[in-house]
Amino acid sequence: MATVKIPTPLRVTTADLDTVQGSGDDLISVIENLESQFPGIRERLLDENNELRRFVNIFINGEDVRFLDGLNTSITASDEISIVPAVAGG
Repeated sequence: MATVKIPTPLRVTTADLDTVQGSGDDLISVIENLESQFPGIRERLLDENNELRRFVNIFINGEDVRFLDGLNTSITASDEISIVPAVAGG
């Protein structure tokens, strides 16, 4: 199982856990696995077209998935997945 770092705004779905374990061969499978453990997390990460929301960034071992294979990026048990909400300001 990969380690998934949960940001503060999403901890409402994980009973305030900042790190959880997710399993799957690719990122979308891990997200589906997280949804089965923590209902409601998927809709905060993916839009109605099953695409990563614009304001959500996901990194696998420090690499932005948008520059890898997106939701199809392969995951291994030793991977660290970090969910990072986008920061806006002026």
